[in-house]
Amino acid sequence: MPTMADVARCAGVSVATVSHVLNDTRPVLPHTRQAVLDAIDELGYTPNTLARSLVTSRTHSIGLAVSAISNPYFTEILQGVEAGALEHGYSLLIADPHDDPEHERKVVQLLHERRVDGMIIAPSADPRGLLAYLTRHDVPAVFLDRLIEDPADVTSRFDQVCAENAEPMTRLVAHLAERGHRRIALVAGLPGLSTTSERIAGYRQGLASAGLPFDERLLVHGDSATAGAERATANLLSLAAPPTALVTGNNAMTIGALRALRERGVSVPDDIALCCFDDFAWADLFAPRLTAIAQPSRDIGARAVQVLLDRLATPDRPTRTERLPCAFVHRTSCGCPERPARPHTLPLPERGTTS
Repeated sequence: MPTMADVARCAGVSVATVSHVLNDTRPVLPHTRQAVLDAIDELGYTPNTLARSLVTSRTHSIGLAVSAISNPYFTEILQGVEAGALEHGYSLLIADPHDDPEHERKVVQLLHERRVDGMIIAPSADPRGLLAYLTRHDVPAVFLDRLIEDPADVTSRFDQVCAENAEPMTRLVAHLAERGHRRIALVAGLPGLSTTSERIAGYRQGLASAGLPFDERLLVHGDSATAGAERATANLLSLAAPPTALVTGNNAMTIGALRALRERGVSVPDDIALCCFDDFAWADLFAPRLTAIAQPSRDIGARAVQVLLDRLATPDRPTRTERLPCAFVHRTSCGCPERPARPHTLPLPERGTTS
């Protein structure tokens, strides 16, 4: 098996120069770098990652802790994280905390014990144990999708990356109100998650902007799950004055709501209009086609990697929270006539806005 010394001889440079090319530890002239890379290709040299990590105290690995990896939304985030990591020469260790605070802390500890250079985490609704561990061990981490809402605990120490939530939800409610609906219900996500509270805030803002009263009976929780949304939607349909329009808070709850509507023979959009937060691959295949908010999931994942790498490169840099814009995908489940499904990017703050 060829060694670093073999590469150095083949390229006509020192072993130190080969090391600088491999580890990016010092600038190397372009023609010298190319000579080293050509020698690596010619000899079939494979760097000893373990030995390099012992020297540099870096493993070039990132830990990703995301619940519900089977959810298409998080699957796309994972793809973005993986692509971003590979682009920068990092491997990925993945764990599912199952939205359980105690399991979340254990998962993060296991990733830390495997000496990942940093972590990207979608926190649970109760992240106190997670925060305590990360802070105690000074682990570089970026919170993904779900933000930690108490600024005293987080924004001074951890970076965060997510999509906009409130304004896109306001846009859905406004669209339904423009269609003449006055009883608009929301099947919201798991209490305690920032995505849930922000989308509820957007829902209430949409009602207020349309001059509609907030009716607490029309706000129900589906706990971010299919079964929970099915139960919640059934409860809405059982009201003396059921809603004429329904908004679901994520893709899993959209499926649950559709099941409840089908079981009760309620037709979309003839009997009830439906819009959903989270576009997904099948949304365009339903009849009617689902009007939805599309989140930039792959971009969120890739951006989280870049923010983490920036943190690793400059540990003392100011922390930041980045929100990426969503798109309104207009289809027919809201009762509108058929038209080409073209996403319209919402006029939200540009990437890099700090909140």
